[in-house]
Amino acid sequence: MKRIPRAVWRAQQQAHEALVDTLTQGQRDRSRAGKSHPVEDFLFTYYALRPAQLRVWHPGAGVALIDADEYDAKRFYTTRIVDGVSLTWVNTAEIATARSGLVALIAGLLPATAEAPAQFGCFGLHEWAMVHRQTDADRRHETWPLRLSAAETDAVVESHQIKCSHYDAFRFFTPSSRRLNLLQPTVESREQLEQPGCLHATMDLYKWAYKLSPAVQSDLLIECFLLARRVREWDMRASPYDLSSLGYEPVAIETAEGKAAYVAMQREFAELGQVLRRRLIQALTEAGLIPVP
Repeated sequence: MKRIPRAVWRAQQQAHEALVDTLTQGQRDRSRAGKSHPVEDFLFTYYALRPAQLRVWHPGAGVALIDADEYDAKRFYTTRIVDGVSLTWVNTAEIATARSGLVALIAGLLPATAEAPAQFGCFGLHEWAMVHRQTDADRRHETWPLRLSAAETDAVVESHQIKCSHYDAFRFFTPSSRRLNLLQPTVESREQLEQPGCLHATMDLYKWAYKLSPAVQSDLLIECFLLARRVREWDMRASPYDLSSLGYEPVAIETAEGKAAYVAMQREFAELGQVLRRRLIQALTEAGLIPVP
């Protein structure tokens, strides 16, 4: 097990805290003011990790911190005196026991998604399906206008073959749009249906990384966070909402040009997501939480 002197890990910890403070400043300011942002706040509203939790630095599994008794009080950490030196490390056996169901889900889902062929024909229509035949008051982002009229928005949904493979996106479809989806994703079918071209599957890398914290090092978690933030922006730019007042130029996926732009960025995100997905699989394999292939 690699040992890190206190001066070294404290410097890493402080750098991480400063970075997170910068990344979350806007969200924290809005939260205090009682305001919200449909793009930037998604990673703190849909996903469960709060800025203060993201700010906590973790070295990841397989690393022992020297003179880090303050971490011994944190869950899943163990401190022992070894050869006269105080060492603190992540107890992955405790994580495996306490989160056995989650570990089993991730151990199956991540490798299956990594090996699945990427699909690029959805054009981000999941966001459109979430507003199909809804009134203004019913929409999730009811304070933001649609780019097209309600009738035109419904027509976009009804004139396309919806191909959403992601359960957590599909469950927000309106009742009228669920029957239009080529697939009917369920919790049980996640492992069979999720694929690396899906923007939500890429964003979820952030979720899986923090849900198995502290076994995942914070550097990797932040990389997943940053990619998820980029994906969320693109996701909402391709949505039916008009967010131009926030500086987001729409991606008009109802046009041929918009579809081409969407697919090009979708391919880029899929490649970036695969790199992080394989790094996450490797980290969890080395931690003993995912079986060696």
